[in-house]
Amino acid sequence: MSTLNVANITDGTDTVETGYVVNGSAKAWVNFNGTGTIAARDSFNHSSLVDDGTGSYKSYFSTAFASTGYSISGSIRFNSGVANDGVFTVFDQLTGYAHVLSVYGGTLFDSNRISITAHGDLA
Repeated sequence: MSTLNVANITDGTDTVETGYVVNGSAKAWVNFNGTGTIAARDSFNHSSLVDDGTGSYKSYFSTAFASTGYSISGSIRFNSGVANDGVFTVFDQLTGYAHVLSVYGGTLFDSNRISITAHGDLA
């Protein structure tokens, strides 16, 4: 394996320090359908999904995080083309997976589009 050691990356127009790229990039993400048989549409560093009941999902990482102090953000959408006021909630986060909830009107609800993004140091 080779190692490339550089301080900056440039595309010829913009330059960014490599520390921003390494430390600021999402270390895992997934976009999935949370209705019926749940399935990932696309992902990175994501190994599997578990349907934990209505509106409750576990997203497992291919490579675990170094600690439970990583940051999770996400979004949900119930119906394509219809404005909804659902809430994405992180129920629990362990180094190997995140347990998230989809809530609508104070009740757990299956969402047809869920996105989860995680930032932090990998193990």
